Amino acid sequence: MSSLPDVPLSVLDLSPVSDGHGVGEALRNTIDLARHAERLGYRRYWLAEHHNMPGIASSATVVLIGTVADATESIRVGSGGIMLPNHAPLVVAEQFGTLEALHPNRIDLGIGRAPGTDQRTALALRGPGGLSAENFPEQLMELLEYFERDPARGVNAVTAEGNKPPLWLLGSSGFSAQLAGRLGVPFSFAHHFAAENTLPAVQLYRENFRPSETLAEPYVMLGVSVVAAETDERAQFLAGPSGLTFLSLRRGRPIAMPTPEEAAEYPYTEMDRAFLADRFGSSIIGSPETVRKGLDQLLADTGADELMVTTMVHGHEDRVRSYEIVADLKN
Repeated sequence: MSSLPDVPLSVLDLSPVSDGHGVGEALRNTIDLARHAERLGYRRYWLAEHHNMPGIASSATVVLIGTVADATESIRVGSGGIMLPNHAPLVVAEQFGTLEALHPNRIDLGIGRAPGTDQRTALALRGPGGLSAENFPEQLMELLEYFERDPARGVNAVTAEGNKPPLWLLGSSGFSAQLAGRLGVPFSFAHHFAAENTLPAVQLYRENFRPSETLAEPYVMLGVSVVAAETDERAQFLAGPSGLTFLSLRRGRPIAMPTPEEAAEYPYTEMDRAFLADRFGSSIIGSPETVRKGLDQLLADTGADELMVTTMVHGHEDRVRSYEIVADLKN
């Protein structure tokens, strides 16, 4: 079996909460997986901001980034991402300036504009008449300004001054792709849940790219959902809970990650199966050889510079093993 092309691999973690297990265990599993990822040679370990979801424990994303950075030594740790409309730019600058000061040259600031939750929860986060994705570019510019002191401004983020981590823009459509290109910053696209937009967004980013102090050339990282196991059948079995979790979320009844047995026994309708086939059509699920072929094809189709792997399964040992298999594909 041939190895993957020489592109960096990274991890996107949502700290999944499995049915029958608690948030504390999910967070401890995140720390353990981060240590494994560092040992396996993954470049980054990013945590995602989601709220009001029983199966996801990464809602206090900045706290978790600091905890993971403390528990590791060299892997880059960051946000995949911080949903800027949920937060005052001043607060984000102070938080990430603090992280960068504590962990120099190891923090990534990934910024998105989606709420990372339902509209009711977004309202609870932002408050009536509060922040909105409509003025995202202005919020982003305000955030970036806080990393440089300006006495005339009157308000400064003291911990951010001189402690600016690399900025990434995240997206699942063309909006952030164009903005990232114009700013000359790296772009991370959510291929794992918006695969139909991947090629147009990547093209928009590259067409709009302007060299900056940060980057001389475009840099694209793709989020990709992967479940790897010893056989195709085992991987498909382990991937089942992720589909049932998403189906429940779509119906407005979010759940913790069920067991593979529960997912296999669920009475799916034909409409359910069609929906899941469409929703997870971009996922790469299977044996080492199947996963290698899938990742090879994705790289060939997109020319991505880096892949960020997310793996959502019930058992922690199965999740660690999946990341081991993917890392081994580079050897």
